[in-house]
Amino acid sequence: MARRVGGPGGTPASGTFPVTLGDVLAAQRMLAGVCRTTPLVVSRHLSAAAGTPVRLKCENLQRTGSFKVRGAYVRIARLAPDERAAGVVAASAGNHAQGVALAASLLGVRSTVFMPEGAPLPKLAAARAYGAEVRLQGRSLDDALDAARAHARETGAVLIHPYDHPDVIAGQGTVGLEILEQCPEAGTVVVGMGGGGLAAGIAVAVKGLRPDVRIVGVQAAGAAAYPPSLAAGHPVALRAPVTMADGIRVGRPGDVPFRIVARLVDEVRTVSEDELAAALLLCLERAKMVVEPAGASPVAALLSAPGSFAGPVVAVLSGGNVDPLLLQAVLRHGMAVAGRYLSLRVRLTDRPGALAALLEVLSAAGANVLDISHVRTDPRLGLAEAEVELHLETQGREHCAELDAALRNAGYPVLH
Repeated sequence: MARRVGGPGGTPASGTFPVTLGDVLAAQRMLAGVCRTTPLVVSRHLSAAAGTPVRLKCENLQRTGSFKVRGAYVRIARLAPDERAAGVVAASAGNHAQGVALAASLLGVRSTVFMPEGAPLPKLAAARAYGAEVRLQGRSLDDALDAARAHARETGAVLIHPYDHPDVIAGQGTVGLEILEQCPEAGTVVVGMGGGGLAAGIAVAVKGLRPDVRIVGVQAAGAAAYPPSLAAGHPVALRAPVTMADGIRVGRPGDVPFRIVARLVDEVRTVSEDELAAALLLCLERAKMVVEPAGASPVAALLSAPGSFAGPVVAVLSGGNVDPLLLQAVLRHGMAVAGRYLSLRVRLTDRPGALAALLEVLSAAGANVLDISHVRTDPRLGLAEAEVELHLETQGREHCAELDAALRNAGYPVLH
């Protein structure tokens, strides 16, 4: 886990900031009747695990399934009539695309969205359903953004950047206003960070009204551009950000949010892929919340360092648009990380009843067999040998060790 030391400086009401508290309050008035005031729910399980009261700000229940519609609407609503007539264009891995598509539709503006090839199909379909013309371009968000900029130059359409514009940041900051309205006693707000628009907006709103509240940003370790950028004093680009959390897989902080984050965000932490998977599993099982990996990043930070946050803590679940196939893979991985899922191979004598005897040992030890593969023909096997690959549901790490011991005590060679 990486942290940035040193406190924030300045005030979001000052003229040195590209976005002020007044801008966020004006955005809140503009969004009345457009965006939902998403619920803030207590998580008893997470509170116990983190060692402090924890509340979840459920932006996964926002229209389009994420906070992105807030900033997109404010940005498009403030365009001049001739700019609206030219249409808008955006680049996105999914959530911003949906936010721009819905906002443009509500305001009667034509929208075009560039998405990377291989973008999650549910997000692609949703952007189209909200009224955008969707075009696939390149293999990364940077490729899609280059295509969107080229489209803007060629057609005159206005580029709606996902995070690097004051109006977008002001719109995202309305999440912070709602947090203080719903939890005025908040001690810490924890929020996932990619380009930094949401964290910057929340910081402006919260610090403007409650300077004592700590703001903690969270990045995926494989896409953590903010720690080196903050150390350098300016945005630094990563060569190849890698994380399953596509919502925060951004290779370079935005110029506008960076100025705010550097002054107002108290700390930036990083979390691993295993921690993201475990957090997503917890959100689904214990909080009954479907969130995408980026949305689970604040929960991952809480679980990875219990007792290190001043409570009450508000964790922002920023989005819930997760590809079902990715969800399946992440949940299985999360179960493995938590010791709830065990994969192993066992050698046994190839004779009638041998497999039944093996399964009897597992049943007696309390394992639930999810999947089994029985191999008899393999160059590695002896003439009278067979190998069984097993995928088991278990009750935790101690149970995994007990299963391993039970198999070995029964005379089975175990290969992990």
